Amino acid sequence: MKKIILLILFVQLVNSAFATQSPQKPLIAPGTISSHSAALLWDKPDEYRNIVRYHIILNGKEAGTSAKCNYLFKALQPAKAYTCAIKAEDKSGKLSANSTTVKFTTQPAGKLLNVIDFGAKGDGATINTKAIQKAIDACPKGGTVLLPEGVFLSGALYLKSYMTLEIAKNGVLKGSGNTDDYLPFYNNRFEGWEMKTFASLLNAGVMNNKGGFTVEQLAIKGAGTISGGGGALGKAMIDKHGMRSRGRLICLMNCRNVEIGGLQIKDSPCWTIHYIYSKGVTCHDLNIVSTAHNGDGLDPDSSDDSYIFNCFFSTGDDCIAIKSGKNPEGFAIGKPTRNVRITDCEFTRGHGISIGSEMSGGVSDVLVRDCKAGALLHGLQIKGTKERGGYVKNVTVADCQLLQITIFSAVNYNNDGAAAPEPPTFENYVFSNIDLSKAGTKEPVININGFKDPTHKLRAVKFNDITLPDSAKVLVNDAENIKFTDVKMLDGSKPQYTINNSTHVDY
Repeated sequence: MKKIILLILFVQLVNSAFATQSPQKPLIAPGTISSHSAALLWDKPDEYRNIVRYHIILNGKEAGTSAKCNYLFKALQPAKAYTCAIKAEDKSGKLSANSTTVKFTTQPAGKLLNVIDFGAKGDGATINTKAIQKAIDACPKGGTVLLPEGVFLSGALYLKSYMTLEIAKNGVLKGSGNTDDYLPFYNNRFEGWEMKTFASLLNAGVMNNKGGFTVEQLAIKGAGTISGGGGALGKAMIDKHGMRSRGRLICLMNCRNVEIGGLQIKDSPCWTIHYIYSKGVTCHDLNIVSTAHNGDGLDPDSSDDSYIFNCFFSTGDDCIAIKSGKNPEGFAIGKPTRNVRITDCEFTRGHGISIGSEMSGGVSDVLVRDCKAGALLHGLQIKGTKERGGYVKNVTVADCQLLQITIFSAVNYNNDGAAAPEPPTFENYVFSNIDLSKAGTKEPVININGFKDPTHKLRAVKFNDITLPDSAKVLVNDAENIKFTDVKMLDGSKPQYTINNSTHVDY
């Protein structure tokens, strides 16, 4: 009898060892709970290579499936409580147990205000700034301002708390090309400095580096388009007041719990979406296209808890650039960017998926996962200069297709002004399960650099399960405690390593 019991226990132990593991850490993305929708995110199980899809369980019933670690609920009932969990399914069809649950309650149904009822005309010719702003100002708590089908020309608009700006399918909010439509100047931050600039097309909040939130529970979404004045407007702003005077396309300052989702966003005069001193900004299912000089796609700046997923980027500069101020000012303000999650995004054109180069307030806890990048100028990059100060630490990049990984400790642009009191610290990075096999080989496919100061070398970096093209080169400068595990070229051999002024490099 004892032998039978031991055998049963052994079988149970073996089965549990090979059981499909449950998804981890489900959460509702900040700002995404409306009367009818919410965005659910989760982390993969520790063992996930055999997972083919996830089953979404809502109030005890299956609501749908997803091959990604996110799911958008679209047909919820207003003012109703929901409990959701996720099950993982492996290649054999086995399901995991439920993940831990997450609970939320949808918002009550709000009032809908159509901008046409306030005098706006979607004829592509009428300037509708006053009419659209009148609808925004009249919008009650929980209400929605709707731009229906048509092209609605406008200058700067100012959004507020507890409202939604919805742009319908075939609807376009089109930014005016006249610089006077983006006056008066207001306090802002650009390229690491606090300064006055032209207003953006969409503005929310008032900048205050001491903290506090001036706008919260704001949504900008729909199936339509936000289109700015593009490079021509940017040039006109430069001609009048200089390079750093330009407004963005969307600018959030001291905002909390904001959703930007579903839209095509294009033709910014410089940076496309920029948020400063904010918390809980979710950007999802966006098609971001820019061609302007400095035409970044999305810039989280001294902000916490960013969730960026299911987005497409084709840009004239960095696709995403995570920032926190520049040199002594950014270092003194000391407001870091923390907890940035970038998942299931595609990057086809631009300079890079970037951290920096303005990172003097610090950047930490960044995840880039399940992303695909084309021929970006510098691939995935972490960049700064010895004058910046601050830090970039705790970065994980996993399950991605990339063409280059670069860590720069010197850049030849945007380095005016005095230096911070010490060089930056770059540390604790993990790169795992990354396909770099389609990269070019004229330059190092992995090019990582610390600072010359012996106390500020790049340190504690791991590369695991990396596929490189044949004839690939890896360059390591001014670093310590760097480990390469299962880093191989397509032919199964190791790449060519060049190691300079570095210690404890294991390859």
